[in-house]
Amino acid sequence: MSASARLPRIVVIGTGDTKSEELLFMADVIGKAGGMPVMIDVSILGDPPYVPDRSRHDIAAAAGTTITAILDSGDENSAMASMSKGAVEIVRGLCDAGEVDGMIALGGSLGTDLALDVAAVLPLGVPKFIVSTIAYSHLLPPERIAPDLMMILWAGGLYGLNPICRAVLSQAAGAVVGAAKAVEKPGGARPLIGMTSLGSSCLKYMKVLKPELEKRGYDVAVFHATGMGGRAYEAVAARREFAAVFDFCIQEVTNAENGSVVTSGPDRLENAGRAGIPQIVAPGAVDMVDMPAWQETPARFEGRPYHAHNRLIASVTVSPQQRREVAHIVAAKLKSATAPVAFLLPVQGIQEWDRQGEPLHEPAALDAFLEEMRKAVPSSAAFEEVDAHINAPEFALRAMEVFDRWVAEGIVEKGRPA
Repeated sequence: MSASARLPRIVVIGTGDTKSEELLFMADVIGKAGGMPVMIDVSILGDPPYVPDRSRHDIAAAAGTTITAILDSGDENSAMASMSKGAVEIVRGLCDAGEVDGMIALGGSLGTDLALDVAAVLPLGVPKFIVSTIAYSHLLPPERIAPDLMMILWAGGLYGLNPICRAVLSQAAGAVVGAAKAVEKPGGARPLIGMTSLGSSCLKYMKVLKPELEKRGYDVAVFHATGMGGRAYEAVAARREFAAVFDFCIQEVTNAENGSVVTSGPDRLENAGRAGIPQIVAPGAVDMVDMPAWQETPARFEGRPYHAHNRLIASVTVSPQQRREVAHIVAAKLKSATAPVAFLLPVQGIQEWDRQGEPLHEPAALDAFLEEMRKAVPSSAAFEEVDAHINAPEFALRAMEVFDRWVAEGIVEKGRPA
């Protein structure tokens, strides 16, 4: 049977010693929905009452140890960490062999911890579903979340099946099979350009850049840099899937430095450079911190200019001194890049709400950032000031001039126009 004709193979991960009813129920739903469950058991305490496709002993061996040694550790956390290591190796091997079309995992906090590691090794386009008692919780660090991960709360799911649990598990199992059947995996004949932005009201340059790049024969993926969007951008960059990037909204760097929950992790603005991807970078929106609009403004930001974008997210500006500090953080991240970097500094403003008459207009604070950024940019980066606002068409066209030069010089792969 050809790969296109065979049933989608769905890896089902969980601790069969304690959750056999739930796992077997999901496997049954997967089969009825037209998928083939591949059972991977990550139990520690005992064998499940069914024969898995990959046993806990297989998982331990893949981690370079044995179940006995794992049990002898006497610590549940380290034991599951070992099982996670083994599960990652098993699933990675299956994926490399073309034997994984989707993944679903079930767990509480321990099982979710393991499932996040496994999901992270599967490429974008392989459906990943985690049924978890801590779904959508702030306990989940953004840097642990795969860019196309799907989650559902395991409501009423501890200690056996019940009507609520069945409803949740059947939705999840059906969703992953449906996704595996319907997915159009990324990739194609045209090189992919990564770009970051903040909606289209705060930052607008993509409206000029995207059609210009597409005319030149590139596909363009624009990531909404509100925490998880930046995380997805970094994850794709780490896999070296971009031909080049226009990383013009690096505001999540400021968020991370100020402890905001709107974060993409500490490695924001690092993975493209680490992966050897050419970067054109600008300091879009680094003058502000995002926060939940439905919470009180932290005391340390009292009195700072504030803008509520909607009922979910609001922004407050950081002080001139904090902007100077961010300039050096950005510069340090750029300095570590292993491929060409161009840093463009738009001197008339770095986001829509800093214009005159807008709520975040602070010309003296902007000047402080510009002054510090000029001093901080590493010599390894090509630095250019652009006498325009970041949202002005002139700024976007200047960025295209840099990009076109890099293409002509062979730094960036040529596009493939239709």
